[in-house]
Amino acid sequence: MFVVHYFEDKKELLNQLLGRVPSEGEDVVIKGRKGKVSSVASMDDIHVHVHLFFEKPVQNKNKLVVDNKKKKR
Repeated sequence: MFVVHYFEDKKELLNQLLGRVPSEGEDVVIKGRKGKVSSVASMDDIHVHVHLFFEKPVQNKNKLVVDNKKKKR
């Protein structure tokens, strides 16, 4: 069993006790965000640091314009 520490830049996102360490280039989903493993560093026999790169969320450009003139004031 390994203690896997997930990092984005220098911020720690998640700690997990896993039986298998993720490899470089593997896709992961943490807290609903999709990302890729950029590097894996072993600190000692049990602890592993995994650095992630997250995809930027897609912005919806087609927003509806709400007409507030009909609302009661």
